[in-house]
Amino acid sequence: MTAGIRQRDYTPGAKAPLAGVRVLDLSRLVAGNTLTQVLGDFGAEVIKVEPPAGDTLRGWKVKDVETNWKIYARNKKSLGLELRKPAARKLLLDLVPSAQMFVESFRVGTLEKMGLGPDVLLARNPKLVIVRISGWGQSGPYAKRPGFGTLVEGMSGFASFNGFGDREPVLPPIYLADTIAGLYGASGAMIALREVELNGGKGQVIDLPLLDPIFAVLGPQAANYRLNGKVKPRTGSRSTTSAPRNAYRTKDGLYVCLSASTQKMAERVLRSIGRDDLNHDPRYMTNAARVQHAPDLDAIIGAFVAERTQAENVAFFEKAEVTIGPIYDVRQILEDPHILERELVADYPDSEMGQFPMHHVVPRLGGTPASIRTPAPSIGQHNRALLNELGIDDAAYAALKAEGAVTEGGAGGGEE
Repeated sequence: MTAGIRQRDYTPGAKAPLAGVRVLDLSRLVAGNTLTQVLGDFGAEVIKVEPPAGDTLRGWKVKDVETNWKIYARNKKSLGLELRKPAARKLLLDLVPSAQMFVESFRVGTLEKMGLGPDVLLARNPKLVIVRISGWGQSGPYAKRPGFGTLVEGMSGFASFNGFGDREPVLPPIYLADTIAGLYGASGAMIALREVELNGGKGQVIDLPLLDPIFAVLGPQAANYRLNGKVKPRTGSRSTTSAPRNAYRTKDGLYVCLSASTQKMAERVLRSIGRDDLNHDPRYMTNAARVQHAPDLDAIIGAFVAERTQAENVAFFEKAEVTIGPIYDVRQILEDPHILERELVADYPDSEMGQFPMHHVVPRLGGTPASIRTPAPSIGQHNRALLNELGIDDAAYAALKAEGAVTEGGAGGGEE
């Protein structure tokens, strides 16, 4: 890993592209925090409105370290409010006029029950962009069902064709539905903000289910089914549209991934392993034929790869200008010279650990780059500064704290 704190893309005092955009973030878990992390990385002032126990992400720990929270809450502020208290809801509403965006991920109808529905928010701030994150959307027969990402990854169709045909469907081992929704949500929020700022438009509500974005990234699955009447099967790492494409085990027990999605590349693969004769074999001459005979083709390529280590395979095929790459685990990622040079992972300041490794901001703008400026906050860390804007002095703050309307410090949750 890179040594020390590397922030060459950040100059203190430099104006970030989203400077001046204030986001009130009432979301929990990954989707909303991904959305607001993107905005925060590019300079938006993201205010996490947290309950007394904090965002649920704080409880997902490794060796008692809030690793998820430290990643997803970087560049954010924390305002501890107990929204079950009328005084806390009033404080939130008093902050709404100063915000450009409002993000929430409560179960459908909860915001309205608290007296904080879109009609109330837009009455306070007609230009407010409101993002409502849920599992299934704000309408429809499933709207009020619990909507965790796992359920969406199953129902979206993703799991049905992920994995191997002779085994059960495989759910992703990452927060796939949530992160995809968060990225779509960030772009949607900025599109809506552009309507307000450049076109003189009004604020609006963005209905952001976890289901829609992950289904969208699956591509033409519905169209393919309508055309051929076939449900996409589970084929492991093999492709149903081009061949060869697979993961192959190497001599040292590691793996490489190879993809030859063009005719010339497929021919080059066979030529490089000394099997140019197969380029003239009707079973492998065209892409359609190769897909049909993919198991046999994989056996031929797999046997060649198995005679060499991962590094030897990468070097051999790269010299032959074949599209191949190693399948890394996280240890290898942190040792790779390309990743180190581009600081895909670097150490950044952390209030508890001194330094904490985080992925670089994405995407990388050449003129106005994003940056990791501040570590994840403690619960209510920014209460005083934010409430001072509303004229809350020390005595009033003490009264709110005694009432339980504002909270600070501490975090809940167990070990991951």
